[in-house]
Amino acid sequence: TGVQTCALPISAPDTQGEGVRPVKITNIECLPVWGGARNFFFVVVDTDEGISGVGEGGLTGRELAMQGVVEHLKPHLIGQDPFRTEHLWQLMSRGGFFPAQNIATSAISAIDIALWDIKGKALNRPVYDLLGGLCRDKVVCYPHVQRPSVEELVENAQKHVEEGWKFVRWGLHEFGGILEPTASIKEATREFAALRKALGDSVELCFDIHTRLDPADSIRLGRAVAEFDPFFLEDPIRAESMQSLRLVRQHMQSPIAVGEQFASKWEFRQVIEEELMDFCRIDLGICGGLTEAKKVAGWCETHYIKLATHNPLGPVSTAACLHLNLASPLVGVQEQPRRPGTSLTDVIPVQVPWEAGYLLPPTAPGLGIVFDREAARKHPFQMRELPRLSRLDGSFTNW
Repeated sequence: TGVQTCALPISAPDTQGEGVRPVKITNIECLPVWGGARNFFFVVVDTDEGISGVGEGGLTGRELAMQGVVEHLKPHLIGQDPFRTEHLWQLMSRGGFFPAQNIATSAISAIDIALWDIKGKALNRPVYDLLGGLCRDKVVCYPHVQRPSVEELVENAQKHVEEGWKFVRWGLHEFGGILEPTASIKEATREFAALRKALGDSVELCFDIHTRLDPADSIRLGRAVAEFDPFFLEDPIRAESMQSLRLVRQHMQSPIAVGEQFASKWEFRQVIEEELMDFCRIDLGICGGLTEAKKVAGWCETHYIKLATHNPLGPVSTAACLHLNLASPLVGVQEQPRRPGTSLTDVIPVQVPWEAGYLLPPTAPGLGIVFDREAARKHPFQMRELPRLSRLDGSFTNW
């Protein structure tokens, strides 16, 4: 009932004497899992050789929509060879005539990651070896640091640093469901000053604007906090019109991180080619999985843009991001909300290793994790919506 990590033959003898019979996909199962505060969306792909792979989709709050897409794709994948990841990606992405966008690409992502897991297990190699092999021995990562107040933010950040984390990350403050730019910018400036004073210069500070500001307000914030040397300012504007990022780029002194909402290489095209970002926030659970992410990573390399993989998800996404980063030449940092092995431990009893703020290469084949399907079924999906924010006048604004 679990997902195997042992290597098994990827082919069977052909009784007709025509060589090797390729393995075939026999089933695809969606497993949306309630994790206590949010849902996670996992997909398991089975084969006729007994090898199964697991993937994770990243469109949080729309798990049932992703499941619906997987059910549409399933009849086209049963009987296919899981080694044909590029071909199957093209089939899933373009086979519905309408271009695949966020919901569809998130479902494709989960399937694609599972296919790479199968390939690694079949070849008895970690996925990073299939992506070109290790470019580094470990990947630095940052946690999510919570804060009801400036004082508690500093205290929580200090605790993380004492545990070994080299980075801290927090986001633009809202006040009881209300986000007013002027007040939030002033609060962010106080937080930056307090963290720099408490942590010194050796700890990197990542700040998430989370698409909550318009260009003029993001420029104001960037100017206000530049003296505190942020590692990056993330998502300074909404993702619908990246043309406006040109204006922000001209006036922003600090590095910019962009891309967590992008669903394909096509959405990354402008910001890469115009060098409008310094860090690529590609989400392997949204962009189309490892097959698409490795293309974007190669494209970024030609513009000296480092990866800062977006990973607010579960242990499967963590593993997929880690394998991409281990095999990529330009990596800044990986998002890691919490230490591996501290959540969903019954569903994923074997997770990737962490030590002193770094994720380490798994040595087991495939993604290097163990997924327990029966345990996942004991945590069924629960309907839950993401938070919402407004301005003081009652108008809607991004969360």
